Amino acid sequence: MSDKIDIKNIPSDVKVYRPEAEKVQQYNLRSRIYVRAVKGLHQMLRRRIGIISLGLFALLPWIQYGDSQAILFDIANQEFNIFGLTLWPQDLTLFATLIIISAYLLFFVTTFYGRVWCGYMCPQTVWTFMFIWFEEKIEGTANKRKRLDSLPLSFEKVWKKGLKHTSWVIVSLLTSLTFIGYFVPIDQLFVEFFTLQSSGLIVGWTLFFAGCTYANAGWMREIMCLHICPYARFQSSMFDKDTFTVTYDEKRGEKRGPRSRKKDHKELGLGDCIDCNLCVQVCPTGIDIRNGLQYECINCGACIDACDETMDKMNYERGLISYTTEHSLEGKKTHILRPKLFGYLLVIIIMTVAFVWQITSRQPLELNIDRDRTALYRENSDGLIENTFTLLILNKSQQDNTYTVNIEGLDNFKYFGDKEVNVLAGEAYTLPISLAVDPYDLDKPVTNIVITVTSKDGEVKVYEESRFFKGR
Repeated sequence: MSDKIDIKNIPSDVKVYRPEAEKVQQYNLRSRIYVRAVKGLHQMLRRRIGIISLGLFALLPWIQYGDSQAILFDIANQEFNIFGLTLWPQDLTLFATLIIISAYLLFFVTTFYGRVWCGYMCPQTVWTFMFIWFEEKIEGTANKRKRLDSLPLSFEKVWKKGLKHTSWVIVSLLTSLTFIGYFVPIDQLFVEFFTLQSSGLIVGWTLFFAGCTYANAGWMREIMCLHICPYARFQSSMFDKDTFTVTYDEKRGEKRGPRSRKKDHKELGLGDCIDCNLCVQVCPTGIDIRNGLQYECINCGACIDACDETMDKMNYERGLISYTTEHSLEGKKTHILRPKLFGYLLVIIIMTVAFVWQITSRQPLELNIDRDRTALYRENSDGLIENTFTLLILNKSQQDNTYTVNIEGLDNFKYFGDKEVNVLAGEAYTLPISLAVDPYDLDKPVTNIVITVTSKDGEVKVYEESRFFKGR
């Protein structure tokens, strides 16, 4: 009797059915994706969010606040007006704080619900779907567009293509003018542009942004999402097994294949996926979600709506493709509240509090003091020690104001220069002054002084410390 135990080799690899290679739409830079139209809950939500986003983008620069444009980022004058609040380059920390808040909001949403920003609110996606809408209305469905492109040049092809590209150019031009309207007065911009009175700089930037919009939304489309946008590359670092992403339920769907609705597909050894390929045809990036999570997926939910429609026709349960988590597919509990989300939320709260504090504690007046660098002090004709200063008074409010200058820390000094100045709204006023003191009234080589600037009504007051030099 042998002491050896017979060993049977069991293959460890699990074979999953995949459609034939020729049926898989592999992404190719030279092949165009003809996105098929689909209806459903997620596409309705996407369209409404897109309409709201477009509406806000188009209307905000036209809103007036007082006598000026409510939102105007005047780069030429380094002045940024937002509903009565004027920001200057000195307020750059406010913009930095706002960018940090926006970034962590994006991280929070991505960790919780995947790449939904790309699928629902990203300008590239919104404008691309708008351009596709023009394609569908003018050239027809995806199959009709594909057939039209394959036909030789004809009158029908010329007028349809011409009308489509004309509509694209008009939308691109209006988009560019609206965008520039956030940086120059928009009412004046439109009038001067269409009456050919705009400067060469405005015309150049308008044509540049119009060209970018036309190229990105009309031609590049998914290339921007797959190969240029950096977000697609690092988003996976925020994913975990509790992140909701558009996912195909492989256990339920495999083995996939066509079948009759009258037959029980389970008896045929088939899963719920009928291999209709609609999920691929409606995908704006041309991927097959059945091949697993891919960085190209923008979580727009188009494949979910297409699959749910097919499941309804087959009298199967919806959800073969859905927003779900890896833990859920494994039959485990999904943890909605987890440390990573709390961490992002904590940073958002802290930075939001800091942003609000910066806004509320912001002074509408700023003072900078420059000393005469060529001579720290000099003795004038009266035998007094004289120091020269240059005050830069910045009126950061939107109203003209009168300010008074006061000196603290010196006794029996003479003041040379204007003590009261009128500073226009948003103006940086340069005020040279000199202070002269009898050297016998100075007991130290260097005396600390405080220069104070106060508004006429006394509500705004700022001060800066400086030094008065006596010498030896």
